[in-house]
Amino acid sequence: MRTYSSFLGRAVETQSGRQLGKVRDLRATIGSSRPTVEAIVVGRRGRFEHLGIHKGRGRRRDAIPWEGVLRIEGTRIVVADGTELV
Repeated sequence: MRTYSSFLGRAVETQSGRQLGKVRDLRATIGSSRPTVEAIVVGRRGRFEHLGIHKGRGRRRDAIPWEGVLRIEGTRIVVADGTELV
């Protein structure tokens, strides 16, 4: 089992090596038994979200859907090529 804090600061990149940012937070829904991670929040905007600050208007593009995660290895999280920020 992994802890929330074990994700913070990890680099997120595509399988071909494109850097998408660093993990700033996780988005999850709380179900009847346990939380389910839905997305990884990355980058500078993600840092503001982690602090509870929502800058600007419109839709933020600062998260990567959890379904795109292929593997977690060392200090990085690898997502499928074509995975885009939502």
